[in-house]
Amino acid sequence: MESANRPDLQLQQLPLTTQVLPSQDSPFSYKENLIGSLLAIFGHLVISIALNVQKYSHVRLAGTKDAQAYFKTKVWWLGLFLLLLGELGVFSSYAFAPVSLIVPLSAVSVIASSIIGIIFIKEKWKPKEFFSVGLAVIGTYLLITFGPNSHHEKMTGENIVKHLVSWPFLLYMLVEIILFCLLLYFYKEKNANYVVIILFLVALLGSMTAVTVKALAGMIIISIQGNLQLGYPIFYLMFVSMVATAIFQATFLNEASQMFDSSLIASVNYILSTTVAITAGAVFYMDFQDADALHICLFALGCLIAFLGVFLITRTRKKLRAFEPYLSLDNMPSVNNMHDKGSAIQPELSNSFSYGALANNDSFSEIYNPATLPVVQEQHNVTGPSGMPQHNKEN
Repeated sequence: MESANRPDLQLQQLPLTTQVLPSQDSPFSYKENLIGSLLAIFGHLVISIALNVQKYSHVRLAGTKDAQAYFKTKVWWLGLFLLLLGELGVFSSYAFAPVSLIVPLSAVSVIASSIIGIIFIKEKWKPKEFFSVGLAVIGTYLLITFGPNSHHEKMTGENIVKHLVSWPFLLYMLVEIILFCLLLYFYKEKNANYVVIILFLVALLGSMTAVTVKALAGMIIISIQGNLQLGYPIFYLMFVSMVATAIFQATFLNEASQMFDSSLIASVNYILSTTVAITAGAVFYMDFQDADALHICLFALGCLIAFLGVFLITRTRKKLRAFEPYLSLDNMPSVNNMHDKGSAIQPELSNSFSYGALANNDSFSEIYNPATLPVVQEQHNVTGPSGMPQHNKEN
């Protein structure tokens, strides 16, 4: 009797095990995505605050003789600490959530920069600017809600090598290398100094940075949990690739900042970098392998809304006027004409009042070197009946 009942017991237990396993994976995946999203939002928010704190320190010390005086201020070091804390948060987020979900969340820095502009520098907003920020917030919400939730294998050295030598990623790398070389040729040899070309180079490099950052973050988290991954050569290969691509990104961004407006760079770079990084994450880590069509469409809609919001925020950003003195010293007869000798009257702050992620292309020379006012040629006549000097300017 017992032997006859055993097959029945086994047949009744099998469906129970097959029903429990999926219910355990799905909540775990959503929980990891939520942790990664919160870490990314926290990191970008802190980074935006840090950049504003450091720029505040730069503005306060603009025009001083010591070009490195900000190193001696506590405000600048506080900004540096917050910057490192924010970068650590963003780096950690890649260990929990897919690349395709973390990369678009950089829109948070643009949103935070706009809000900080209201709080600290008392910018007056128009209704269309509230609409732009609202679009970016809605897009971010859709990204988090309908982002890829499929839970894949852990980021061990074996799994990363397996993805690295897979034919989809090798084909993707071949296409990316060819496209990068063509763009670099037109940019360097044909002098095609277009913002799209330069920032497309940045986006291609940034996609590899995102892939390597997720691999490194995942391997570090697994090592902390007890399964040491630092002995795999792929860990150091990913580290070198991350550093190299990040350095070249900074180089191209610096070149772009010298030719184009920072607001234009912020919007175009966000759109291109996010698109290419999502593609790289989908190919390398198969982020959308188990996602249904509805989630993919809503995720794409969230990306488009976030793109539009960031573009409108940067487009409506007010441009600063060039520095103009309130009173010309030539109109004061008892005061020597200081700027005839090239003396500093007031520091030229240029874009120093464009805060946060929207404008970070201020060079040190623009911030710290005092401006030299143009010389105005005038002829001084004798005093008139009222006793005030009269001037006849040469046209």
